[in-house]
Amino acid sequence: MRGFTGSLGDKILPIVRQNATATGTDPVGYLSEALGMSAFTLEDGAVYQTYATTARGLEFVMTYYPILDRVPKGRDEGDTPQTWIRRHDEYA
Repeated sequence: MRGFTGSLGDKILPIVRQNATATGTDPVGYLSEALGMSAFTLEDGAVYQTYATTARGLEFVMTYYPILDRVPKGRDEGDTPQTWIRRHDEYA
């Protein structure tokens, strides 16, 4: 895998490889553009970061997850994190 050698390449989650390929980039490019959410406050002229999260911590802004959590098979994630996600025409 380009950009990874040795055991580091083995530590990349399958979903990262899957999403990188699906978006036309490599894992390094994909991870460098990862989503995140931060909250800040201004107090006496100083800015403080009060909260930050990435990855699974962002589920609260992914409005489809609560819907999937209420259907019969739920997210149907299986053993590998998030590789269950498919485009509408990629299901068997």
